[in-house]
Amino acid sequence: MMLLNLPYITVAILIAMGIYAMVYKRNLIKIVIGLSIVESAVNLFLVSLGYRRGGIAPIYTSAPSTYMVLPTPQALTLTSIVIGVATTAMLLSFCMVIYRNYGTLDSRKIRRLRE
Repeated sequence: MMLLNLPYITVAILIAMGIYAMVYKRNLIKIVIGLSIVESAVNLFLVSLGYRRGGIAPIYTSAPSTYMVLPTPQALTLTSIVIGVATTAMLLSFCMVIYRNYGTLDSRKIRRLRE
């Protein structure tokens, strides 16, 4: 019974790790990595919500609907993965521009240079 909660415990741990990285780290790359960890935790949460014991993939249309895994969380997860990749690429390109302009990725130094 306890193993059924393992995905949700993992989601909570990953979200805590990602938020810690986004709040307490100074390097912009580490902040982006923290956001990526939170995105992965959300994807795991969506997949865990759609899990059904003994379920089969929803692509088989001849199977009874009571044994199918829910297709909506799978579609949401695929959409979330695409959005996450695009967001990560955009944030990393921002990091490159910031490094070119300021010569550092330390968020505290960038704030001081702005003033």
